[in-house]
Amino acid sequence: MVEQFFKGGQEGWCHDQSDWSGFFHSYPYFQEADPLNQPRKIHVFLPREYEVTDQAYPVIYMNDGNTAFFKGGIYQKTWNMAYVLTRLYVSQSIPKVIVVAVSPLHRDYEYTHAPLKGQDWGGLDDYSTYLAQSVKGFIDQHYRTLPESHKTLILGASYGGLAAFYTAMKYPDKFGGIAALSPAFWVGLDLVTERSKFDFFDTYFGSLDTSALMGMSNKTLSHPQLKPKIYLDWGLVRSGGEHNAIIEERTTARGKEMQGLLTHQFGYQENYNLCVVEDPAGEHNEESWSRRVETALKFFYG
Repeated sequence: MVEQFFKGGQEGWCHDQSDWSGFFHSYPYFQEADPLNQPRKIHVFLPREYEVTDQAYPVIYMNDGNTAFFKGGIYQKTWNMAYVLTRLYVSQSIPKVIVVAVSPLHRDYEYTHAPLKGQDWGGLDDYSTYLAQSVKGFIDQHYRTLPESHKTLILGASYGGLAAFYTAMKYPDKFGGIAALSPAFWVGLDLVTERSKFDFFDTYFGSLDTSALMGMSNKTLSHPQLKPKIYLDWGLVRSGGEHNAIIEERTTARGKEMQGLLTHQFGYQENYNLCVVEDPAGEHNEESWSRRVETALKFFYG
């Protein structure tokens, strides 16, 4: 069944893919009043019983929303989040949640804050404001949410994980939880390109501690009441091409560096407000992230 509706001036479509965990409100051309905000697709995945109860729910905001529930992106892969949630609900591992999957318009540009060799970059600051104000504002106004920061998680992988971390650091009053899977903390620091151009004898072109990312994060991480709960992970597979041999290798190196900064400099405690997972079978792809996201959601909502 597909049914058109309008909410807050936005055209939406209610559709049910027969997932045990819920159904969709999809906005194919979501656009708030700001003329700089171009139309984009947003999926809102609602618990099965949403329309027959008055319950309010925690909200998860997902970057790369085009791959969250359906096949998409360059490689036509998906996280299969509806199936992940079904497994978690059936095992009573987490409470019911709303998931807001936000599709990118220009992924490289929107999800990065620092130079990328041969690619557009630098739109993350505006994108984070868009998520915190336009998207979250609309969702909290028109859906039964628990809008408090400690009930709100922002989630992403690779560039999307970097974007999730950055957004919560800039808006800790909006997002109290970060799930950054295989996060690209190397952006602006390391040269990540084909192996022939990668200098393995000088893999670090700067310290994460003195990077622009940590410079803007320092205030939030140093504030006892604002510092978010954080989940980080990476995979240890190095075969299968550039994504694993180089990108995930850089992700691992910078992820470990971030883990050290969080625990030693900002007082994070693992298994309390920080969870770090090294996946021996993990690759830089949606299959690995889909498998590990269950652990992330249990950490925040279990």
